[in-house]
Amino acid sequence: MTQLAITGHRGLSAELEAEVDRMIRAAVADDRAGGETVVGVSCLADGADAVFAQAVLDAGGSLVAVLPAVRYRESLPEDYRPVYDRLLARAAKVVQLPHVTPDPDAYMEAGKRMVDESESLIAVWDGQPGRGAGGTADVVAYARSRGLPVTVLWPEGAIR
Repeated sequence: MTQLAITGHRGLSAELEAEVDRMIRAAVADDRAGGETVVGVSCLADGADAVFAQAVLDAGGSLVAVLPAVRYRESLPEDYRPVYDRLLARAAKVVQLPHVTPDPDAYMEAGKRMVDESESLIAVWDGQPGRGAGGTADVVAYARSRGLPVTVLWPEGAIR
């Protein structure tokens, strides 16, 4: 069994999300190449997290959902919530962090928890500094500080 975490950008255009989906599916397939089952660790946010979660499930893997706060669902885009609900219902394990409202501290704690429970990290990241604390850049930095292998996926020439 391989524990693989995800961090990545939200609010991707449909075109960019389709390319990210292809890249994530290839990365998940690479992790399955040894015949091991992939356990995907994700916060299930819209964008890269959701694409990853679906790719893991489609590959026959299982999900661990790390929820940054009790009111996390309320912070997600309304039109995405049915997808979130469906993915959450399929999670084999749910880790609910004690924060009430999602904020940068909650997001960073969730990122750390995912990294600490995984053997590697996929980062759907444009390589730019974060737009706020607890984002993709911070999770990548934390993973690297822990010596966790990080695979950065970003379509060449894509702009967020």
